[in-house]
Amino acid sequence: MFPDFPARRSLTLAALATAALLASCAKPPPPLPPPPPPSISLSSKLIDQASAYRAYVGRASTISPAFANGQQVSDAVRVGAAYQPDQLLRGAIAYGAVAALQDPAFVAGVRAYVGDATQRQTIAYQIMRDPTYAVGISGSASAAGLVIAALGDNGRKVLDQGRQIKQAAYDIQHSAWSKGEVAGRDARLLQAKQLSTTPGLGEVDDAVRLQQASVGAQPLGLTGAAVPPPYSPLVVRSLAIAALAALGYADDAHLDHAEPLMTDPASTTCLNMSKLNLYQCLAVAKPYYEDVFCLGQHVLEDTGACLMKGAGLVAPPDPIIEAAKARAAEAAATKLEETSTKRPRPRRAKR
Repeated sequence: MFPDFPARRSLTLAALATAALLASCAKPPPPLPPPPPPSISLSSKLIDQASAYRAYVGRASTISPAFANGQQVSDAVRVGAAYQPDQLLRGAIAYGAVAALQDPAFVAGVRAYVGDATQRQTIAYQIMRDPTYAVGISGSASAAGLVIAALGDNGRKVLDQGRQIKQAAYDIQHSAWSKGEVAGRDARLLQAKQLSTTPGLGEVDDAVRLQQASVGAQPLGLTGAAVPPPYSPLVVRSLAIAALAALGYADDAHLDHAEPLMTDPASTTCLNMSKLNLYQCLAVAKPYYEDVFCLGQHVLEDTGACLMKGAGLVAPPDPIIEAAKARAAEAAATKLEETSTKRPRPRRAKR
């Protein structure tokens, strides 16, 4: 007996029609939720630069001025000269960004834009094109205050240590060893130049701490009063990098977008000039006490002043120079007084 194909075909079509009718009555699937906003993230390379910057500041600001022999002087010069100007500047900006991310108001001001992907991208583009755009974000004044306080404190520590060491250059001259000629003068100048082109390294523990601080997991405990604009370029760029990190555009995947902001021509010139003055000083210095002066003035004091200037601060007057000015003014006043008292009185005309 042959199968009834027309009947089976009718049943199949009826089943399909019923399925189509039921499908048309079903509710449409709910729309997919929008992707979550990106988390705050700062590139590990920027964190490493911030850590290297902090490591140099820590080493330089603890060089002891209590020199007892020539070897201690040579070791101190090597420690002080061991920074690459470009890297130190990038590290300062990166650390400034971490400092800015410690401000809840600024972070909240930036994160207000991350919910809308298009708006987030637009804000990030504006900052990349013009870093001063970050200054207009809510909370920037308090964040800038933290950046200025952090970088200014670093610069002041290095500067103050330099002035103590410069004073030691005068104090140690009563010791016979300090008047001896530096051993290997040409080699130590060459070494200073090599150290100035060698990137420094930070501490692993410090890098971990900075990474946690950048996302708010372990605050650095920085304090600083809110500062209204205008700000120095270094502070502006620190705010810009922090804003990009809060927008999700400063992580490893977007490092190419953030790196062009890690510059400040004025600070670069200042740090390079400090190095040039160091080379010139070491080239003519012969006894150890002159090397101590080179270390105090051109390695530490000048570098610290550059960091303070980069933060928009003015270095305090040098007490050594101020004391010399006071002595010179006093000597000039004394000489003038002596001259006036010795001046012969005019004779009265005879009548």
